[in-house]
Amino acid sequence: MLKVGLTGGIASGKSAVGEMFAALGAHVVQADRIAHELMRPGQAVYNEVVRHFGREILHPDGSVNRAKLAEATFGPGGDGGQGQSRIEELNRIVHPTVIRSQGEWMQEMGRKDPNAVAMVEAALILEAGARDHFDQIIVVTCNAEQRAARFAARQKIDLESARKEVSRRMAAQLPDEEKIKAAHFVIDNSGGLDHTREQVRQVWEKLKAAASA
Repeated sequence: MLKVGLTGGIASGKSAVGEMFAALGAHVVQADRIAHELMRPGQAVYNEVVRHFGREILHPDGSVNRAKLAEATFGPGGDGGQGQSRIEELNRIVHPTVIRSQGEWMQEMGRKDPNAVAMVEAALILEAGARDHFDQIIVVTCNAEQRAARFAARQKIDLESARKEVSRRMAAQLPDEEKIKAAHFVIDNSGGLDHTREQVRQVWEKLKAAASA
């Protein structure tokens, strides 16, 4: 079984690349989905997040309002000198449990299929200190303007607002240049989907060979 971390900056196209790997046969889980589950009411992570960030981040039904949590973490337009510490505060609460859950999921995939490629898609693998939990790291990159355009489309906001928001959020992540240094494979998602898909296919052949070696 091969443990693979799939990472990249915000709006780089990690999820699209993850779907391509899944279509080829990889077992893929999104760290963000694990975090969503951990933030359900009654979970220990949920209780800690509410204790640290206040009940104003909740929907009326008690579930976490992701937009309000992001605003409380990153600030509504500037960090007021506290943004980085609030990001770190959230990460300290969430990351350890997410990393543990990822590990348990990968072990389960390995029990089901000894030759499995178990892939975790996560934005902050390196920032969370989880590099050593994986056999190989794949980094997805794209250019800054594409990143902003994708974020604008996803969030349904104008391009200038997207540029500012992406810039603020990227400040909490390692730059692509640093991520690439830790990568076994880099997928350039700046071109068309066919170009990306061909890169994924080539990497997949190498992952399969490593998993069954």
